[in-house]
Amino acid sequence: MFVSFGIKDAIDVFLVAFLMYEIYKLMKSSGTLTIFSGVVSIIVVWVLVSQVLEMKLIGGILDKFIGVGFIILVILFQDEIRRFLVALGSNKGWRFLYGLFRDKRETSKEKYIAPVVLACMNMARKKTGALIVIQREMDLSPYIQTGEMFNADVNARLIENLFFKNSPLHDGAMIIANNEIKAAGCILPVAHNAGIPKEMGLRHRSGLGMSLETDALIVIVSEERGTITVAHNGKLSIDISAEDLQQILSGEKEV
Repeated sequence: MFVSFGIKDAIDVFLVAFLMYEIYKLMKSSGTLTIFSGVVSIIVVWVLVSQVLEMKLIGGILDKFIGVGFIILVILFQDEIRRFLVALGSNKGWRFLYGLFRDKRETSKEKYIAPVVLACMNMARKKTGALIVIQREMDLSPYIQTGEMFNADVNARLIENLFFKNSPLHDGAMIIANNEIKAAGCILPVAHNAGIPKEMGLRHRSGLGMSLETDALIVIVSEERGTITVAHNGKLSIDISAEDLQQILSGEKEV
């Protein structure tokens, strides 16, 4: 068997191992690792019964079960699959290839960083709650349409005014794309992960939920504690400094 094992077989094994590892990380982060372990156990039993022991009756039953089970898994794990595809599409390697064909005349994406950092520092000091979504590669038009359209330049004073407690839009999210405030008062998906600390409220759950659905960066300012949190790819960086926030927004630091 090992005599005929070539480079193509090695690549095949490597790709399967890589795929299984990525699925394992995805299931672990989403809290569904137990289900993943059960699925792997069923597959191992199926291979053992059908291929190794060649039990035709039970093997045939398992064959049918595996065929239907794949569709069931897609339905059960549709959110995790979407998150996996978003993570794959936002991978730096793919973005590099995409960047080769982009218009070099595009404006810098760093213009919004200073106003956002300044506004978040001021709001954290005053304990003003805020939820700011910053678009990356994935289009956020469906979420932008849930709020009030702006198309305004990113300005620290404007951000603070929109999240002022008496503002009619302060409870929703602000979405920034292409160095502009596209909308405010937007509705975001809420994460129902049981692992979220109980002291975190709806803003943090909405920020985490948005990070699971898209590749956006979400900045949350806590109204109760006056702290700054960043959500990205289903992860939270809690109680960060202004310097950390600037580094995360500029891509110098990971969440």
